[in-house]
Amino acid sequence: MISNQLHISVFTRDWSERTKTVYAELKSLLDVQPEVELLDPPITPESVPETLDADLLIVLGGDGAILHSSRILGRNQIPILGINLGRLGFLADLQPEDLHNNLQTICQRDFHIEEHLMFECVHRKANGAEEVVLGLNEVVAVSAASLRLIDIDLLIDGDKVATFSGDGLIVSTPIGSTAHSLSAGGPILRQALDAFVVTPICPHTLTYRPLVDSADCEYLMRFPNVPEGVMAVIDGQLQRPISPGDELVVRKAPVTFKLARFGGHSYYRTLHRKLGWGGQPRYQPENGS
Repeated sequence: MISNQLHISVFTRDWSERTKTVYAELKSLLDVQPEVELLDPPITPESVPETLDADLLIVLGGDGAILHSSRILGRNQIPILGINLGRLGFLADLQPEDLHNNLQTICQRDFHIEEHLMFECVHRKANGAEEVVLGLNEVVAVSAASLRLIDIDLLIDGDKVATFSGDGLIVSTPIGSTAHSLSAGGPILRQALDAFVVTPICPHTLTYRPLVDSADCEYLMRFPNVPEGVMAVIDGQLQRPISPGDELVVRKAPVTFKLARFGGHSYYRTLHRKLGWGGQPRYQPENGS
């Protein structure tokens, strides 16, 4: 093993034909580069190594695959570079067709590392059990299969904020502000901000509005009386049932998400491209005139 080599691992959530094709192309490009060692075999959710001796993790997939990979890395976060095989791909800088043009950028480490807020979600159950989960996007408490209005008490650093009545509540990082929170009417936060955004889902009282507060605060959701079927959903991937008396605590994680970015990356240019902010709408003329 050459000490100054860039050691790269690859992660994917599935082995679809497209994924296999992109991986084969990536491998053929990197195997002939003396500056790089591609570590085999690729990592999947079913084959996560106890330790990962890599300098860079290339993720094949969409933002969901990147969320999954950041969670399985746990407290040993390494830089992630996404190759977008999904739809929007806010976190992935590369498309598969960009591999050839950006090969030397990767091999020569000509990228910078952005560090972003991650959270820990502590699920304190009424029976005394406790589970801690690391996440990147958001924690959602949602009525789900209960099909009923639910009440959620929110406290920030011990101060009672409100009892939210509605379909649920989202506590999101800036990275997650363009995900579920955005669809529920929440604001877009610049990804580098050290803050959380709290977004009600279909609140029964229209004066409830999203709020933004420091990531140094602790966000506590209490569920004194909820019907069966209410769920906690973490990063859209992990689901946990919520029972009366349970609590969810959201706080800043002791580690950060590390994202490899190429020079010239612009967050607002990404928003413009991904969200279709192309300017004024084009109206059809009336009566063919």
